[in-house]
Amino acid sequence: MTDKTRWLLLLCLAQCFIMLVFINYSAILPLLVQEWGMTNTRAGSIFSVYQLGYIASGVILSALTDRLNTKHIFIFSALWSGTANLLFALYAHDYPSALVLRALTGIGMGGTYMPGLKLVAEQFNSRERGRAVGLYVGALVLGASLSLAVTGAVASLAGWRAAVIVCSIGVYLGAALSLKVFKGFRPIRHDKGGQSFRKEILRNRPAFLMILGYGSHMWEMYGMRSWLAPFFAALLVSHGMARGVATGWAATAAAAIIGIGAFSTAITGTLSDRLGRTRTISIVMGASAFFSFFFGWLINMNPYLTFAVGLVYGYLIVAESPVFSTGLTELVAPGYLGAAMGMQSLVGYSLGTISPTVFGWALDLCKGWQPLPGISAEWGVAFATAGAGALAGPVFMHLLRRCPESTRMAGGKK
Repeated sequence: MTDKTRWLLLLCLAQCFIMLVFINYSAILPLLVQEWGMTNTRAGSIFSVYQLGYIASGVILSALTDRLNTKHIFIFSALWSGTANLLFALYAHDYPSALVLRALTGIGMGGTYMPGLKLVAEQFNSRERGRAVGLYVGALVLGASLSLAVTGAVASLAGWRAAVIVCSIGVYLGAALSLKVFKGFRPIRHDKGGQSFRKEILRNRPAFLMILGYGSHMWEMYGMRSWLAPFFAALLVSHGMARGVATGWAATAAAAIIGIGAFSTAITGTLSDRLGRTRTISIVMGASAFFSFFFGWLINMNPYLTFAVGLVYGYLIVAESPVFSTGLTELVAPGYLGAAMGMQSLVGYSLGTISPTVFGWALDLCKGWQPLPGISAEWGVAFATAGAGALAGPVFMHLLRRCPESTRMAGGKK
C-alpha cells in the first residue's frame, strides 16, 4: 500500500466520523413530527435550512482554500458542526429552535466535504483520480448511512436527544483523526495563469454544464435521502408496527439503502476512468430516475420487497456523484479549483435545499389520495418530484459531449 493510499484511507475514516451529524435529523424526523406537531412541509424545511447553512459556508470556504490553509478550514468546520449538533440535542424544543440549530450545523459541514475533495483531487493525477474521488465520496456515503443507523439505534433505546449527542461525539473523534491527516501538510499554491474568475468559471461552458448536471443529481438525491427513513416508518406503521419501534427499524433500513452507495461510488468512479465521465453519468442517472418515479408506489407493497428494491435504488442514486466532481477538476485551471467547487456547492446544494421541501409539500398536497381503492399515491407523487430533477442530468451531459473542451476529461474520453 502506497503512502498516498494510506493517507486517503485515513481521510476517509475521519470523514466517516464527521458525517455522523449529516442526516441524523432524518432518522428522528417521525418522532419530532409527532412531538412538535409539525406538518410534512415544515419537517422538510428543517432539512432544507441545513442545506442553506451548508451553502452559506461551503461556497465561501471552498473558494478560500485557493488562498488559505485547508487544514485550518477543515478542522475548525468539523468542530463547529459537532458543537452545533450538540446544541440541537440540548436545546431544540420546537420548530423555530430546530430551524436555527440545524442551519448552524450545516454551516460547519460546508467546510469539510468540498475542501476534502479538493485535497484528494490535488493528490492524484487524472488517470487515477476517478477511483480516488470515488473512494472518498464512498466514505461520505458510508458516514451518512452510519448517521441514520447510529441515530436510529440509540434513539430507540435512549431517546432522540441521546442519539444526537452520540453523533456529536463521533464528529469530535473525526476532528481528532484529521489532525493526523494534516500532519506535515503543506498547501499547494497554483498559478492562476492570468485568467479571471469570470472567464475560468462563469464563462467556462463545459464546466458550467457539469455543475448544472451535478445540481440535477443533488435535487434527486437529497429529496430521496431526506425522506427515506420517514417513508419506511410510514410503511411499517401501515403494517401494524408501533411508531417508536418502526422509527428504529426504518432508520436501519434507510441506512442500509444509503450505505450501499459506498460501494457504487468507488466502482462508478473507476468505471468513469475507462468509459468516460459524461457517458457514465448519463447511464446511471437515467436508471436512478426510473427508480425515483417507481419507488414511492411501493408504500402499498410488502416491506421486504420494498427494501430489496430500495437497495438497488440506493446503489444507483449516489453512484455518479464522484464522477461529477472528478469531471469538474478536469475542466478548470488548478488555481481556480476551490472556486469552481464553491460554485458547484452553490448550485448543487441550492437545489438540494429546495428538493426536500418540495417533497414534503407533495406529501401534504396528496395526503390521503387513493387513485384506486387501497392504493395510496402520496409517496409515489412525492418521490416523483425527486425523479423529475434527475431527468435533466443526461440532457446536460449530452450538451457537454458536444463541447470540444470535453476532451480534457479522463484522457480525452467523454
